[in-house]
Amino acid sequence: MADQSSGAAADLHEAIYLLQHRGQDAAGIATCASGGKIHIRKKPGLAAQVFQNGAKLVDLKGSMGIAHLRYPTAGTSANAEAQPFWVNSPYGICFAHNGNLINAPELKRYLDFEVHRHINTESDSELMLNIFAAELNELKKARVNNHDLFASLTGMYARCRGAWACTAMLAGYGVMGFRDAYGIRPLILGSRSTQNGTDYMLASESIALDQLGFSNFRNIQPGEAVIIAKGEAPVFHQVAPRKDYAPDMFEYVYFARADSVIDGISVYRSRQRMGSRLAAKVLEILGPEAVKEIDVVIPVPETSSTAAASVAHALQKPYCRAFVRNPYIFRTFIMPDQDSRRMGVRRKMSAIDVEIKDRNILLVDDSIVRGTTSRGVISMARDCGAKKIYAASCSPEITHAHIYGIDLASPHEMVAYSRDSQKIATNLGADCVIFQTLADLKEACAEVAREAGFDEPHNFEVGVFCGTYVTPVVDGYLEELEMVRGKDRRLDPSNGLVVEKTENTGGT
Repeated sequence: MADQSSGAAADLHEAIYLLQHRGQDAAGIATCASGGKIHIRKKPGLAAQVFQNGAKLVDLKGSMGIAHLRYPTAGTSANAEAQPFWVNSPYGICFAHNGNLINAPELKRYLDFEVHRHINTESDSELMLNIFAAELNELKKARVNNHDLFASLTGMYARCRGAWACTAMLAGYGVMGFRDAYGIRPLILGSRSTQNGTDYMLASESIALDQLGFSNFRNIQPGEAVIIAKGEAPVFHQVAPRKDYAPDMFEYVYFARADSVIDGISVYRSRQRMGSRLAAKVLEILGPEAVKEIDVVIPVPETSSTAAASVAHALQKPYCRAFVRNPYIFRTFIMPDQDSRRMGVRRKMSAIDVEIKDRNILLVDDSIVRGTTSRGVISMARDCGAKKIYAASCSPEITHAHIYGIDLASPHEMVAYSRDSQKIATNLGADCVIFQTLADLKEACAEVAREAGFDEPHNFEVGVFCGTYVTPVVDGYLEELEMVRGKDRRLDPSNGLVVEKTENTGGT
């Protein structure tokens, strides 16, 4: 905060409420008070539970801080893996990480045998923190400056492989944010003018900044870092050569809020374009006569609602929200096990029978992963008396593992694994299933960027759809990932981070 006597915790707390959709497994906030004293509260659970509806913020003193939300991967929640992580040496570092490292075994060996740093969890976020700490420790200085921090980040980037958007806080010094050299995971900076100077905040999505009065958004670029030292303006530096600009497509398809803008692309408008292109695909696959028989277009709540409205408009069909979602039940794909996900489908939504009975319906979903939700929705529609059920997905068939921080499923758990469209339809209980093409999905997002005046991004991380990942994949990594999931363990690709720090300009 620009006012060094004020607290950052309230804004951080509000921000993680705005980003709660990104993870419900654990929440945490770390702040730094005068004298460099770090205060941390982190626990499994929703933000409201962890911070007791704000009652616990009084213990989080300090004008700068970072916060994090985590969702469960394979296995159960662990208090030890809630973030932010921190180490006391060197200098006192707090760390929040959104992403996933794909060379964790190599990093563990390096930390153990060469720099002798102890790792206490299975989280690759803790690995990354300790790699950075080891680089800083090599300086052997009593105090560091921006140049030292940037140089240590360069050393960390040379060792770590994968995708990340991270924030870190150095006790008594300031905060920093940095993004992988491919720009896979999102990170946005905003500023807010106050009577005491300028406040700064970084977040995974623009909505967290916008709702708190921040503006002048700037996307952290691939391989770029920003440092906001106490009482100073942000300083940017390219800490690693940029290798691509390929945001994760799943942010636009599903993960991000519709009212966010990520890398210059309105999530809402990208979903509108997905719907328009999907409508053309539906017409191509079903043909004009079958499309004529469709009585209504129905979204599978909630993420697909925007695209479904575009499908309905393009096909000149009525649009009806015939499935009602219970807002107090969270996303099933981030539930910790398949039994929970299956039960969660009926808990999280119900059908309006009169809008479905004796009608041919076109169900529109953002994606179909395991098929758990689609299967449940189609079953409910059958129970309501639907005549024909066509299912359309705004994204292509998902057939490969996500390796950059959104834990979808093992390939063999995916409904599209080793199945063609007809077999998928049979598995789901639909009369027909239609998938968006990968080319149309990518263009739906790229054209929104161009219309906003940006030449980039025009490439995207789409490995889940085709098996071709943006980054090189370490030999044996995919097999190791499958084995770890099979053993009901977690690699901890975590997500959803926010950080606040401000410049004290002494007035205005």
